[in-house]
This record gives sequence, C-alpha cells and structure tokens, in this order.
Amino acid sequence: MEPVDFDDAETYEPDEGWGRKALAGSEKFTFEWFEKPAGHSSPMHDHENEQVCVCLEGELTIYTEDDSVTLQKYDSVHLDSWEEHRVENTGDERAVGLDVFAPGRSFDFWTDRQ
Repeated sequence: MEPVDFDDAETYEPDEGWGRKALAGSEKFTFEWFEKPAGHSSPMHDHENEQVCVCLEGELTIYTEDDSVTLQKYDSVHLDSWEEHRVENTGDERAVGLDVFAPGRSFDFWTDRQ
C-alpha cells in the first residue's frame, strides 16, 4: 500500500491559480487533482495517455478539434490517446477536477514542454 496525504502530495502550478496535485497511482494509471480559476484554459494539447476528467466543483468545458462538452459537478468525459483537447473553466467560480491517466504519467508532461 502506498498512501498519499493530500497536503504532502507533489504539486505543480503551471499558471497562477491553476494548481495540480499528484495523488496515488502507478505506472499503469495516475490521478491528478486540479483547480482552475474562472476563465482559465489549458493550451490545446495531446498525449499518449487515455484520460478521464471528472468535474468535482464548478464548471469545466472540454474542447476537442471537433466537439465540446460542459461538465457540471460529478460529470465526466473520456478522451482517447492522442485526442487533441483543452480544458477551460467556463464558470464564474473556481473549478476543481480530477484527471485519471492511463498509462500513468508525471508532471514532466508539462514541465518538459517546449
């Protein structure tokens, strides 16, 4: 068993107010808690990992090249490997979500980007 205390979890803050925390996981899958301020969007990107995004608070809109979906509390969406997408907080308040990636990944995905 490998517990991860939320307060001690590895964190990454790509932009002011956009914070991510690495929760328990493995090479096969990882969980990342995140928060986004109102109006914030990640850049369009893709990755080898399949991804499930769950909205825990607020409103998150996920955009792909061809579609978009807005998630409310406890709604979720699955993204295939290499599916280009971005996640935007389209609400007026802070949004909180949980990303699950398979296979697992580290924050190197963001820190090693050009």
